[in-house]
Amino acid sequence: MARLNFGGVEETVVTREEFTLDKAREVLKNETIAVIGYGVQGPGQGLNLRDNGFNVIVGQRQGKTFEKAVNDGWVPGETLFSIEEACKRGTIIMCLLSDAAVMSQWPVIKPHLTEGKALYFSHGFAITWADRTGVVPPENIDVIMVAPKGSGASVRSLFLKGRGINSSFAVYQDYTGHALDRTLALGIGIGSGYLFETTFKREAVSDLTGERGSLMGAIQGLFLAQYEVLREHGHTPSEAFNETVEELSQSLMPLIAAKGMDWMYANCSTTAQRGALDWMMPFHDAIKPVVERLYQSVESGHEAQVSIDSNSADDYRDRLNEELRQMRESEIWRTGETVRTLRPENAK
Repeated sequence: MARLNFGGVEETVVTREEFTLDKAREVLKNETIAVIGYGVQGPGQGLNLRDNGFNVIVGQRQGKTFEKAVNDGWVPGETLFSIEEACKRGTIIMCLLSDAAVMSQWPVIKPHLTEGKALYFSHGFAITWADRTGVVPPENIDVIMVAPKGSGASVRSLFLKGRGINSSFAVYQDYTGHALDRTLALGIGIGSGYLFETTFKREAVSDLTGERGSLMGAIQGLFLAQYEVLREHGHTPSEAFNETVEELSQSLMPLIAAKGMDWMYANCSTTAQRGALDWMMPFHDAIKPVVERLYQSVESGHEAQVSIDSNSADDYRDRLNEELRQMRESEIWRTGETVRTLRPENAK
């Protein structure tokens, strides 16, 4: 592991050059990796590990997701099993179920966590708030985590492009003395660009804060507020959407991703530069107290409990679909649907 400087602060990171794929294969050569759950992270991580030559099986309940696994080449009775059977066969149990499903399936998983096995997560939620989830692993196993910083679809698509997605890693419990090697080997095996060290709690708190903040919640709130103000002052839907969403996602975000915010600023007009710099701090000052309130809500466990209560409700899926329908059918995103059809790559 190497110590690298990030903005003046040193962090421990692991790269593919340092911990090679060949080394990962050697570490895991006698392991059977059981991917439990084939919903969001399961397909990307499982397929990447399989493509990289590891011994992988999948555990999934019957239904549409089981059929998806079959369509991806997992063979029932050979590499595709029930959750219980996969847990029996696996020496590394990759628990990639949703947080709510981890809780409901824990009584099925736990009896098969026999001495020396490893229990793997890609999110610190279940362990961090074990008092709420009931997920308390036995003491005679390794408990480890690799958390890709992106969706399962991105884990797979970036792997296929030869890039990989950055991931955090943590060891919660090292019973065998080999937990760290197992963790890093799995991180390299799923195609991580590089791995940075964290803890289960830090990952869980930062992840929930990010999802509710700049990654999803805050960005939708900002989009909607600006779109509404423009529309209320007489701007057309197309103009409001392009100035709020389209220019950001299609033009400016690629510049930020390539070389940073200052590079994006430098490649905009002087008028845009001046206005952005002048208004940056008023937005910061207005938003930071909200982010702090959000962080405290996450760290206290309140957000975890809200998630548990909501996801455990019988009508959860129906209510979620209704909320997403309302978003989809709102003017801003109906406008977005039309705008996307007009992009050159989609135009007929």
